[in-house]
Amino acid sequence: MDTPPPQQSQRSGLSNLWWLILIALIIWNIWILWPRSQPEVDIPYSVFISQIKSGNVSSVSISGDEITGSFVNQVLWPPVTPTAAAPASTPGTPGPVATGTPEPTQVALAVPTETPQNYSDFRTFFPGTVGDPTLIPLLESKNVDINVSQPPSPWLGLLLSGALPFLLLIGFMIWMGSRATRNQNGIFGFGRSKPRRYAEERPNVTFKDVAGIDEAKQELEEVIDFLRQPQKYHNLGARVPRGVLLVGPPGTGKTLLARAVAGEAGAPFFNISASEFVEMFVGVGASRVRDLFEQAKAVPPAIVYIDELDAVGRRRGAGLGTVNDEREQTLNQLLVEMDGFDEHHEIIVLASTNRPDVLDPALLRPGRFDRQVTVGLPDRAGREGILRIHTRSLSLAPDVDLHLMAQTTTGFSGADLANLCNEAALTAARKSHRQVAMEDFEEALDRILLGAARTLLLNERERKVVAYHESGHALAAWLTPNADPVHKVTIIPHGRALGVTEQLPGDDQYNYSREYLLARLTVMLGGRAAEEVAIGDITTGAENDLVEATRLARRMVTRWGMGSLGNIALDTDEQQPFLGYELAQGRQYSEEMAARIDQDIETLLADRFESVRNLIIQNRSKLDNLVQVLLKEETISQEKLIEVLGPREVESEAVNIMENT
Repeated sequence: MDTPPPQQSQRSGLSNLWWLILIALIIWNIWILWPRSQPEVDIPYSVFISQIKSGNVSSVSISGDEITGSFVNQVLWPPVTPTAAAPASTPGTPGPVATGTPEPTQVALAVPTETPQNYSDFRTFFPGTVGDPTLIPLLESKNVDINVSQPPSPWLGLLLSGALPFLLLIGFMIWMGSRATRNQNGIFGFGRSKPRRYAEERPNVTFKDVAGIDEAKQELEEVIDFLRQPQKYHNLGARVPRGVLLVGPPGTGKTLLARAVAGEAGAPFFNISASEFVEMFVGVGASRVRDLFEQAKAVPPAIVYIDELDAVGRRRGAGLGTVNDEREQTLNQLLVEMDGFDEHHEIIVLASTNRPDVLDPALLRPGRFDRQVTVGLPDRAGREGILRIHTRSLSLAPDVDLHLMAQTTTGFSGADLANLCNEAALTAARKSHRQVAMEDFEEALDRILLGAARTLLLNERERKVVAYHESGHALAAWLTPNADPVHKVTIIPHGRALGVTEQLPGDDQYNYSREYLLARLTVMLGGRAAEEVAIGDITTGAENDLVEATRLARRMVTRWGMGSLGNIALDTDEQQPFLGYELAQGRQYSEEMAARIDQDIETLLADRFESVRNLIIQNRSKLDNLVQVLLKEETISQEKLIEVLGPREVESEAVNIMENT
């Protein structure tokens, strides 16, 4: 059996001692406050004198102004009204007289308010502060034993009854403070890290449960091989990367990939969020970082996974206002722990973030997070694989085509696809279907992309305006070769929109040509142009279109060199996360250049609007026919658009997929 270290035994002994003191303090207070029967009775001084005169007092002890003593015969107190069976006092006497019989003397003064009891001892006090000079002669005349003593000092009783608990409390606080100073984990383990550990009992998640990120899985194969055979690398003198940073948009499966690495390697997996390190008290986060790595070093080989690393790893000294000392100390401790690894410590740190631009440069240098693994959005084959994983537990109808669903979900992440499968199952259950059919997937896709349909009552004029607006978008996309194909047009309100024109690209695109972006501007402005041509007025329904078109035009001019300014990038830090850096750097171009940018954006949007306006005027009959069908059916699919507008002319997409030089 393992023997605990002396320091641990000493701490255990001190802990047991303080528990014993606490229990003794509780017992002391219970004993002090517990109600008990009174051994002696408090009587008035006048009754005491009457009992002396009647010869019913045997002994007296005087201490200060307090008088205690014993009766010859027991006295019933409180006094009761005399009855026929009880002898009455002789008139003119100051109190009851002892009869010499064994019966207790009864004092008849008033009706008692509590149950009378027989007492053999009594206590009373001198009246006032001058005492009674006649008391001693009276006691001597009745042959009463007299004992006089000095009054006890009250400090001991006050200490035991009042001051001792406070002294113990102060001592307890001093002990806790010293314990917190010695123990890096703080008081009661407040600084201890609480990671969720998955070991043998963890869910069996492997690379078979991860799809769509094959490149990332290949990069992590070396990590898995090291955790399985660490000695092979040590014999060659190789040093495996200490840290691997998973970078990618939200929902792409970074956490699932980290758990799959642990499942493939069969190693203990410590999972914790970076936000759990940061507390209100400075130093707690650093203590938790130390404790986390101590736990991991105790069970090598192990994986430490820190989710949302940017919560604690943000750049130090950035932004306005005071710095966050707790977060920066936590980051410093994390840097120290990663640097302090022994070469033979079989521990790998995995971390994930979707904001690598805000991380401190010290985290990303070699020796800490040596590698960055990009976990991007899945392609068509990856989306199909993800759909197959998430539909394994669903009862699918024969008409479900996962290949087609993968083609129509361009830009979806793994989390989006999981949500799509779940929404389809909920839709099928809501409609009491025995299996999840293709129509359930299509309705779930509309719910995700467009929002839930609303029963909003619109008058005929508003429905006509919405129909012309959406028809303008659809007609512009249909007649513009480089635009994405129209999948569906509806004038049923969804979410916050009164109508929706849904475009789905046919293929995954990673690079966009100028013609494609101009086509997108044309489609965005098609709704406003249709309102102006057909209604003769414009409405607020084009607000979102104008915002998106202006944003796209500004990027084309200032970032991609697609305007009249030439091959120049001006807004290189458009998404600078730190306000302090942005204010300190200021604008990188002159006021004259800013005016030229505004003019170029205005010209670009005006040209696109004029182009789409002319296109709608030339095809006014097709616009009116599409509006009539929309007002009648409210939702038009791609097949119906072919019937109304004719076959769509599509330009070759080769120009949209260019190599990134």
